[in-house]
Amino acid sequence: MHNTQELIDKLNLLGKPLSKGHRRIAEYIAGHYERAVSMTAVTLGKQCEVSESTVVRFATALGYAGYPELQEALRSLVRQRLTAEQRFEIASEIEQKSVLSTVLKNDMQNIRKTMDELSREDFDDVVERLLRARRIYIMGIRSAAPLAMFMYHYFHQIFDDVILVQNTTGDVFEEIARIGADDVLVGISYPRYSTRTLECMNFARQHHAQVIGFTDGDMSPLCEASDVCLCACTDMAGFADSLAAPMSVINALIMSLGLRRHDELRDHFKRLESIWNDNRVYINKENE
Repeated sequence: MHNTQELIDKLNLLGKPLSKGHRRIAEYIAGHYERAVSMTAVTLGKQCEVSESTVVRFATALGYAGYPELQEALRSLVRQRLTAEQRFEIASEIEQKSVLSTVLKNDMQNIRKTMDELSREDFDDVVERLLRARRIYIMGIRSAAPLAMFMYHYFHQIFDDVILVQNTTGDVFEEIARIGADDVLVGISYPRYSTRTLECMNFARQHHAQVIGFTDGDMSPLCEASDVCLCACTDMAGFADSLAAPMSVINALIMSLGLRRHDELRDHFKRLESIWNDNRVYINKENE
């Protein structure tokens, strides 16, 4: 898939002469990409006063196999560039009575698309890298923080040495200062991407640690900063991030790691159950 700068350069046309119809399409997309991303070829053609076939030819002229591939590239661009205000304006178009079904269907589509596109080889590679790690650092801030916390909660049960990077010291680099060649940093970020997470991933690679990325697609800057990246769809129906698919991928990873460390984890949970019962951590009939 084309990266972000390539797409922007193409839409800026680089001085290439175009037909009047193609120029109308290019100018509309460049000025209203947040709207164009949801338009069919027919709708975009009507907006630009050209035919559907002209829109399709425009997509192929940019080097895409067809309009759907151009639209997918636009979606990735939109996810990176939309401001919170723009995302809220798009969400405001959803009718109140349709909010529940719209959001749930959107999450279902994201999970389904992730199932179809996620590389099983990359998933297995991540499992092996984590199992070999001396120490695992997990970083996800802002909207990715709940994902990082969920991953840490269960990784802490599976592995002996797991660190959640939380920026509690005032400088996040102090928390990963000892990272080295036998360690793994898991960086989690979805649009809009966190500058600090990307910086820490690059820092980890400079110190010869392995870096695993969790993000939304090939156009994400996290891909280049990772040794291996697991991508999950996060197309949003509104201004809040859709994290259903990323959470499912993380859940699958936790399950796979737990099964690979079956005996150790079984013994660990036996000890934990005793501790939980003694300290009334969970409500049960005996505590009532």
